[in-house]
Amino acid sequence: MRILVTGGAGFIGSHLCERLVSEGHSVVVIDNLSTGRVSNLKGLHESESFSLVEGSILDSVRLNQLIRNSDYVFHLAAAVGVFNIVNHPIDSLMTNIRGTENVLEAAYASGIPVFVTSSSEVYGKNISDSLKESDDRILGSPVTLRWSYSEAKAIDESLAYAYFIEKKSETRIVRFFNTVGPRQLGAYGMVVPRFVQAALANEPITIYGDGKQTRCFAHVYDVIDAVIAVAFADNTVGKVINIGNDVEISINGLAQKIIDETGSKSKIVYVPYEEAYGKGFEDMERRVPNIELINQLVGWTPKRDLTKIISDISEHMKMSS
Repeated sequence: MRILVTGGAGFIGSHLCERLVSEGHSVVVIDNLSTGRVSNLKGLHESESFSLVEGSILDSVRLNQLIRNSDYVFHLAAAVGVFNIVNHPIDSLMTNIRGTENVLEAAYASGIPVFVTSSSEVYGKNISDSLKESDDRILGSPVTLRWSYSEAKAIDESLAYAYFIEKKSETRIVRFFNTVGPRQLGAYGMVVPRFVQAALANEPITIYGDGKQTRCFAHVYDVIDAVIAVAFADNTVGKVINIGNDVEISINGLAQKIIDETGSKSKIVYVPYEEAYGKGFEDMERRVPNIELINQLVGWTPKRDLTKIISDISEHMKMSS
């Protein structure tokens, strides 16, 4: 197939492109390189089945041309990272809402299937034991910019689902829960690479808040397995599907595990949320995915644990330094 990947120079996108090319597809990436990096795709630049277009999904003319020449679209382009969202809220909202609107419109016009990537952020402050796709969203005030990413991703989902219902577009939606692995940057507030980088340098590991908040981390290789399985299955059209690992750990526990796994001499230090992100910042106490639906539909379960995640990130950082 001829496949367009928006945001394909990013962390998850670059891993997806590698998998698609290795499976015999022809892949074109459009990325504005704001958070994506050309170096993420260095293994593909020599391939005749791959090309990179530097451009924005807000450029509807170029986007229409690329989608018209494709058989399938993976839409991963988005403004990402808590720091980025809080510091550049207008750009983030435009990219995440108008950009998705452009993708869906162009794909509908050309009759092309679209795979939309959303986020566990849509659940907001819902701290249920196991978040199902149908569970309620619990959000803070619209003027707490922390939640603007959640709002944008929810609108993306609603748009994609509306195209499926009203216009019979072939859309699929997945919600990523804390995907981590090689190539992910700590610069945008991503906690695991930030901690690993500090641990390898024996520098202090900084935890925002009290560290009691819990998360579940999925290896990017497992996530790509899930994406491929969902994208090309007939029974996933028009559905919203969680992708994540359901093993829970506190941020305190994560920091200590990374110190232990890397043999680091790092100390743990704490910074209040307001000092890190500004006044009125809110975070989620916990976020645990229910992954029963994806298992029922395509038989996927995660295979790699946190030890493997830390090991793979550490090795990649050592090789890159």
